[in-house]
Amino acid sequence: MLIPWIMAPRRNGHCWYWPLTISVFLASVFQGVHSQMVLVNETVSGYVGEDVMLHCNFVNSPPSVKITQVTWQKSTNGSKQNVAIYNPAMGVSILSPYKERVSFLNPSFRDGTIMLTQLQLEDEGSYICEFATFPTGNRESQLNLTVLAKPVNHMEGTSNQLIAVPGSTKKVAVATCISANGKPPSSLNWETKLKGEPEYQEIKNENGTVTVISRYLLVPNREAHQQPLTCVINYQTERYTQTTLLSVQYEPHVTIEGFDGNWYVRRPEVKLTCTADANPPPSLYEWRMANGSLPDNAIVNNNTLHFRGEVTYGFSGTYICEAKNAIGSRTGQVEVNVTDKPLPQGLSGSFLGIIGGVVAALLLIIAAVSAFVVCRKKQKQRSDTDSDMADLPPSHKPAPPPKKKPEIKTPLTAHDIQVVHLDPVKAEEEIITLPIQTTYYDMSASDKSPYCDPRSSGHMDLDVQYADLDTSALASPPGTGSAIHASRDLVEYATIQPHLR
Repeated sequence: MLIPWIMAPRRNGHCWYWPLTISVFLASVFQGVHSQMVLVNETVSGYVGEDVMLHCNFVNSPPSVKITQVTWQKSTNGSKQNVAIYNPAMGVSILSPYKERVSFLNPSFRDGTIMLTQLQLEDEGSYICEFATFPTGNRESQLNLTVLAKPVNHMEGTSNQLIAVPGSTKKVAVATCISANGKPPSSLNWETKLKGEPEYQEIKNENGTVTVISRYLLVPNREAHQQPLTCVINYQTERYTQTTLLSVQYEPHVTIEGFDGNWYVRRPEVKLTCTADANPPPSLYEWRMANGSLPDNAIVNNNTLHFRGEVTYGFSGTYICEAKNAIGSRTGQVEVNVTDKPLPQGLSGSFLGIIGGVVAALLLIIAAVSAFVVCRKKQKQRSDTDSDMADLPPSHKPAPPPKKKPEIKTPLTAHDIQVVHLDPVKAEEEIITLPIQTTYYDMSASDKSPYCDPRSSGHMDLDVQYADLDTSALASPPGTGSAIHASRDLVEYATIQPHLR
């Protein structure tokens, strides 16, 4: 059989001839090179002391490719350090310092997965899984291993005794919250109702861990005593809390109880009690009066002042109690007044105030209800009236109220009165020839008067009319108040002409 040959490129003036079958074989091999790959997890993380698995698989390898070795390496500052090697002929080899902590899970030509136990901070870095193949060469992939360190969390109280100093504004650390040797560092905060402020500090350790410290600063005072203070530490998905109760020492705050404002003559069995809020508790109580000494029948029993017998006017006065502890002393006082007769029982000021408030509320409610009832009654009456009117026939409905004519206040003077003399014989002719007079204000003539003829003009006033004289009136006998006089030859009448100013 003839074997086809192909000519290779010239080298040193000569041509190399390769069999075609060898060329086809090499082409098929190099065609599969691009599909071959090493699969790994790009990132892997674990905590110090735990175990992690580093996966590595060789995929898409053609049957013609032969795997000769699997090697794990750690890349440090650009250099590679062998960790573990699997060779089908030589077996498994683990190098220091991983000799006791690294193992292949199922070494084969396709699987190079290893287990790394007892993680250490020094194990963090980049790892390379490499497959040596023939004739395609080496194939490798790289993964990053992150080593986490869980912090050690705790809270500490102050070693110094907290003492409230009156008037002081100096802040001191009352508690400290610590998250030590964490990687990555924790976040710290405080939960409390105290009016203080935190301060923070971070310390970077040589092994890459971080210690976070937070101190809570506060001016010690009486209100802070026995108040809870909680430290909150957040690391990754974990949350750590610890609470402490502050202990603040302060001088006594004194009040006197027992006087109810109703000490009257001959009242039996009264006493005064001195109550002191202090830390530590008061070790001594002293009683005295502002002016003079205690009554003869007053007996001091620690923080209580007993009065023997019945109340007298001698019990009146200002009583003072002084309480002392290791921090200091404070006083309290009460003014006692003795009356002739007891106050009415159950009618104290607070009780009377409550009764007054209730009465005022009832009065307001009654007034509101009354106003509502009256309003509703008026609305109902109005509604009934409108309904009755709607039922009446048109002839029974009341006429609408007359429209009020506007009043024109125009003062009249003597110049507004015009006197005209008429001849009785020629009265009719003269009346006809008289020019039409200007408007005048007829306050008595109605619309039905036969002598009044309303005429249109440019004025809108309804009281302005034109007057025509009826000649038949000249023949009638004059009446009382008539403008025509029979005893004279001339008839007089007057027109009133307003002068608009």
